[in-house]
Amino acid sequence: MTAPALIALAHGSRDPRSAETITALTERVACMRPDLRVATAFLDHSEPDLDAVVDRLVAEGHSEIVLVPLLLTEAYHAKVDVPEAAKAARSRHEGLQIEVTDVLGIENAFFHVLDRRLREVLRENRVRELDALVLAGAGSSDAVATATIARAARAWGAHHKLPTIAAVASSAPPAAGEAVRAHRADGRRNIAVGQLMLAPGFLPDRVKELAYEAGAVAVAEPLGVSDEVAEVILARYAVGAVELVSLDALFA
Repeated sequence: MTAPALIALAHGSRDPRSAETITALTERVACMRPDLRVATAFLDHSEPDLDAVVDRLVAEGHSEIVLVPLLLTEAYHAKVDVPEAAKAARSRHEGLQIEVTDVLGIENAFFHVLDRRLREVLRENRVRELDALVLAGAGSSDAVATATIARAARAWGAHHKLPTIAAVASSAPPAAGEAVRAHRADGRRNIAVGQLMLAPGFLPDRVKELAYEAGAVAVAEPLGVSDEVAEVILARYAVGAVELVSLDALFA
């Protein structure tokens, strides 16, 4: 029996670097599991969209798809946009099963990637000492999503034994610059910023700009392409594939 296809569904961005990074990440997933049909799709701003990818997979003979949302928090896109997009795709193909998995979330493995990105920029900027951190997420009006970033900041700071403030690139404050200035008001001067976002684009650029303007000594790049993120995508896929098998058995 052919394994379900995997669609990695990202939000999308008008910045081409974002789509390039997500596509490269999906290619990393495909390299890890060459037995799977793996495809990339975007909700908005980038191509291909979900309908086009689903149409292509159905034309190839796939009747089961596991859709993994490449999102780090359970905010509006995860709760509304993704389910609606999946429902629309199902309605266009009779007999097609699409299982939507949980979002990627913020797994412990992602902190290893955060640290790696931070070490890279510290070397680049020749920074040898830190006395505070800021962890910036994309931001959301969803209180649960905002709390998720705050918990991640506390965990990251505790690991490094440094005071850490959560910041956001959009919606509710504090912005990265405000968080850096808050540390500086407490007398801290060697402040670095990590970015809990998947790919480069407008929001990560804004974080970098505001943080450096406020006096940060280093701002790391987003998580980007890494084995750790690819492995979490495959872990979500595995759960979704099992759910599809259970449905098959139920209706057999």
